[in-house]
This record gives sequence, structure tokens and C-alpha cells, in this order.
Amino acid sequence: MELLEAITTRRTIGKSTGEVPRETIVELIEAAVWAPNHKMTQPWRFSVVSGTAREELGAVWARAAVSSVALDQRETFIAGETKKLSRAPYVIVVSVRTDENPIVAEEDLTATAAAVQNLLLAAHAKGLAAAWKSGKICYSGEVKRFLGLDPSDRIIALVYLGAVAAEEPKRKPRDVEGAIRWIGDAVPA
Repeated sequence: MELLEAITTRRTIGKSTGEVPRETIVELIEAAVWAPNHKMTQPWRFSVVSGTAREELGAVWARAAVSSVALDQRETFIAGETKKLSRAPYVIVVSVRTDENPIVAEEDLTATAAAVQNLLLAAHAKGLAAAWKSGKICYSGEVKRFLGLDPSDRIIALVYLGAVAAEEPKRKPRDVEGAIRWIGDAVPA
């Protein structure tokens, strides 16, 4: 698959099934760590969660977040959050260490985001289904403890990964011209 084709045809596929070999997951993470990284700090970590550990992680999150839910809705909330991580056979939790220097911390965060994009493109190139998910779960101290992360680490993505898409989303248009501002001597049309 050509690079531009991979970029423009990749879609978020939130529900998937099917086994992905361990070697393939390692290949995807290897593609991820080739992301640009200023001063080669390699700040990223990839926690691969599968099997019953997905529901355990969901339950940890649900118990941590349930206090903000109305009493009569807590049971439904816990069940839903526990199952949410079972939408795909694998969840790769991508985190980044937080450096004391705020400039390095910002550079490391953006490098890790680039690593996630590399992982998603590599998965797409291999015909796998993947989705970048985030949300309040990324800020939970209990979730970080479950994953063995430092409290100062930042979770930036939960990549849902599977072999077969359970849903195939449609392409949504992008506003390319609206995203460009030409300054100075613009490239001729």
C-alpha cells in the first residue's frame, strides 16, 4: 500500500474481532517507535491488554469513575464501562513519561502522538482494524496503577486492535483548503 493511500484510506474501526499474532503486534509497535523524537528520549510505553485483562481494566476504571454517576445508574455504568474494553481483542494503552522540563514534556507528548499514528497506519497497511480512543479513563490514577505506570505518566491513547472489522465506517470529508494559510511567497497554483 502506498503511503498516501494508507493515510487517506485509514479509518477508525472501534469494534473488531479476530486474533492478531504477537509478532504482528510487536511489528506495529516497532513502526510506532520510529516516530520522530527530539533528542531520542523514547518516552513512550505500550501496554498490550488482552483476554480477561481487558474486562479487569474496564472494571478498575468503572469503580474509579462510578462516584460521579447517579446512584440509580451506577450498576448500568459499571457493566457498560467493564465491557467497553472488550470491543476489540486487544487494547494497546499508549502512555508517555512526563519530563520535569515542560519543553521536553511537550516534545515527548507530541512524539508519542506521532507514534500512535505510525501504529495506526501500520495496522491499516496490514489489513487490521484499529481505533484511537481516549477519554476520562486516560486520567485515572487507578488505571495507571493497574497498568504499572508512574502517576506522572500520561495515557494518550487506547488503541483498540483486531484482525477483522465488525463495522466499516464511511469516509468523512476533510477541509484541506480551510486548513491552509499561505504566508509570503505562496506556491503557484
